[in-house]
Amino acid sequence: MPTTVTTSRPSAAALGSQEREVLHAVGCGLRDDEIAAALAISEEAVAGHLARILGKFGLRDRAAAIVHAFDCGVVAPGCGPRTRVPGPVPRSAAGRAAGPRVQISVLGPLRAWRDGRALDLGHLRQQAVLAALALHAGRAVSQQELLDGVWGSEQPVTNVVPVHVYRLRKTLRLGASPDSVIEHDRCGYRLVSGAAEVDLARMETLVTDAGTAHRAGDPTEAVRLCARALDLFRGEVLAGLPGPLAELERLRLTERRIAVAQRKLEWQLRLGQCSEATAELFALSAEHPLNEPVAAMLMRALYRSGRQADALAVFDRARRRLADDLGVAPSRMLQQTCRLILAGDQSLVFRTEAGPGRTAAVR
Repeated sequence: MPTTVTTSRPSAAALGSQEREVLHAVGCGLRDDEIAAALAISEEAVAGHLARILGKFGLRDRAAAIVHAFDCGVVAPGCGPRTRVPGPVPRSAAGRAAGPRVQISVLGPLRAWRDGRALDLGHLRQQAVLAALALHAGRAVSQQELLDGVWGSEQPVTNVVPVHVYRLRKTLRLGASPDSVIEHDRCGYRLVSGAAEVDLARMETLVTDAGTAHRAGDPTEAVRLCARALDLFRGEVLAGLPGPLAELERLRLTERRIAVAQRKLEWQLRLGQCSEATAELFALSAEHPLNEPVAAMLMRALYRSGRQADALAVFDRARRRLADDLGVAPSRMLQQTCRLILAGDQSLVFRTEAGPGRTAAVR
């Protein structure tokens, strides 16, 4: 009997990473212009990838490619051609799809919303990629920067960054259009200017406005603006996100929050709001017991309220904690504050101090 020889087409493993993404998008029923927008490449590049896919698999046309995408598991059943919204999508003056802005929060656990609806940002590494883009809003972040910041020394062997960005682009689409808040250029990936609102940028704007109000002689407005800036912090910054970048930003933004809180409390004390400021300083000191400028500010606030014994008790607690946790003595700044209180020095009326180990002005 003659032997029947069967031939099989190559598997999806024969595809490059972007060819696989193009095949997936074709299998989901997207047009070339939609694929180009989703992958941040030109339509000519999409057509070139599709031509190579057809050649590798010996496929006749696009319809055959859609079938093969399902056959080789690139597209799962139930995730096939999507239902499209009929009619043209309105465009903005900048040429992008008009739609609700996306809000991104990094001053706490990473969160994103579109039109008030929370978005699913995927697993933690993917969230860390979005956090890196949000933290560098205004400039492009290269693929290598993302690898270094999110994976550190444990970098993956596969080209995973474009995959994570592709998924984030789908999640962060603007309205019903294929446009996303993430764009790509020769320098890397960035958030589209004006398409996403990041709470970090809002916080810094409020702090700048607070400084302006203070210089204009309106400390009450300065306190109000600082309070609004501090309200944007919602728990641990970037809680749970992996990678060196998230770890460094947690430290930096925690210190930033303390600095803003110190400036606000200083202005409150100058306004005579001693009881409110003292209560907040107690909470801040309990949260950061090794922060000597905060301890010194609390001591001065208590002394100014006539509570000399309580002020000295704060020094004693700080001294013991520094010895137990760090094996160091209190700084010269903290010891000098204690000596002035013991001497009953009236010069401890609140003042802004500068230099190492002192309360520095918030920019």
